[in-house]
Amino acid sequence: VDSVAYSPDGSRIVTGCDDGTAIVWWAATGNQLTALTGHADGVTSVAFSPDGSRIVTGSDDGRAIVWDAATGDRLTALTGHVDGVTSVAFSPDGSRIVTGGDDGTAIVWDVSAL
Repeated sequence: VDSVAYSPDGSRIVTGCDDGTAIVWWAATGNQLTALTGHADGVTSVAFSPDGSRIVTGSDDGRAIVWDAATGDRLTALTGHVDGVTSVAFSPDGSRIVTGGDDGTAIVWDVSAL
């Protein structure tokens, strides 16, 4: 496990794993809720949106993926780094995501339409 984050209400935990998956768990029981699959390399960073409705994952594959936290559906992939994504975060209002990469850049993405 490379990264962990609680949902804003504390009911769920998301973990980013070396095998390219992120797993969502019920915090109270430790039972798995869903697996988020779609990265080609390890998941290095994870975050919940402020309202808990979305999850963003960053990966050594150079992409960040935004997921529906309730269903596990992939909403969009954010591509722009030329190397691994090492850090992800939502803005306080949830309308933007910032990603940081091994390429030395930080990119701000508008995800308000998702």
